[in-house]
Amino acid sequence: MIKFETENDLILFAYQADSDTNYWAINKLETVGSVTFQRTFSFNLNDLYNKNGKLSDIDEFDPIVFVFAHMEGDYYKIFDHVLSLGLSVYFHKDIELHKDYFVAVKNISIFRKIRKLISQDIYIGGESKNAIPFDDFIDLLNNFPNSYELEKYAQARISQVVINYFDSTFDAKSSYNKYMSGKVSKRGANLISTFKDSEIFKFKAILSKIQEMLNDENSYIENQWQKEIAEIILLLNPKYIRAFQESPVRDYVKDKNKKVDFLLVDSSGTIDIAEIKQPFDSAIVTHGMYRDNFIPLRELTGTVMQIEKYIFHLNKWGEVGEKILTEKYKKELPDGFEIKITNPNGIVVMGRDNNLSSHQKYDFEVIKRKYKNIIDIVTYDDLIRRLQFVIQQLEKET
Repeated sequence: MIKFETENDLILFAYQADSDTNYWAINKLETVGSVTFQRTFSFNLNDLYNKNGKLSDIDEFDPIVFVFAHMEGDYYKIFDHVLSLGLSVYFHKDIELHKDYFVAVKNISIFRKIRKLISQDIYIGGESKNAIPFDDFIDLLNNFPNSYELEKYAQARISQVVINYFDSTFDAKSSYNKYMSGKVSKRGANLISTFKDSEIFKFKAILSKIQEMLNDENSYIENQWQKEIAEIILLLNPKYIRAFQESPVRDYVKDKNKKVDFLLVDSSGTIDIAEIKQPFDSAIVTHGMYRDNFIPLRELTGTVMQIEKYIFHLNKWGEVGEKILTEKYKKELPDGFEIKITNPNGIVVMGRDNNLSSHQKYDFEVIKRKYKNIIDIVTYDDLIRRLQFVIQQLEKET
């Protein structure tokens, strides 16, 4: 049994063997000069806490007492050699120490496991910078695997090997996964709740911006309109980190450079293409029907064809194009960042659908899905609806 006791500015570690005799520990100290308890706590002769500091004064039927920690400011500092971590551990003075704070099931040293992940002193509780709040420390302890969980994990690993040779093998992996699924998982801060207000503000600002632009469309020149919509695309698609306007694309057929509206670069360096058109209240499918179907207008099919050609040229450009684009934009991207041409896709933002019938909208949805290399074809009204739904959902989140 292990108990911690406070005396003046010290914390004492008292050990009493379950067999009622501490002979084995005393013998270790006599023969080796040190003793380790539960593979976690190591003490030497100098750590003994008795009047003379002599083993001869210790009765094997009495607890062996060692000095474990001493006060430094508002913390008790555990003597470094006791836990043998290569760094120091501090507990706030208001925390009453318990063995379970140090030793997990099967004599696993908790702080040794933590030590494998960090390289700085550990503070538990109190106001010290980077201190682990005591409640979080208790949560950490509660998430250490118990013996039953370790046994099921071991069975799962073994079964993955023997299942290849024995038809009767118990499916321990499924059993382990079922057990882990049933455990209450630690839940950290609710990130949606934390950023909800700022996200609502962001999406409302974007929605207001688009509505203002549509209400005053004629005051924009095409270049500026495209630039502002491209900024909105970046805000709505966090995977993209940059949009380059009028980026070059080499046309090897005609042996000249062409320019795409926007080259979108994601965080891995992969590129896509965006074509942005001012709406001018134009629809995107015909008003009349052809064989009981509404078909795409020329502006839509022409834009898609244009993107398909750009994608063809980019893929043909390959590694040469990657080097040229990386060099061209290196000052506007992170250091060492490389642009990659890996089967780019296209995004089209154009037209209105507020004056379409339900039948026209249905056919438009069919049309959108038939283009192989197009990620999305978005009308400005569709963009508004998406933003409104996102805002409504965020406002419902608790």
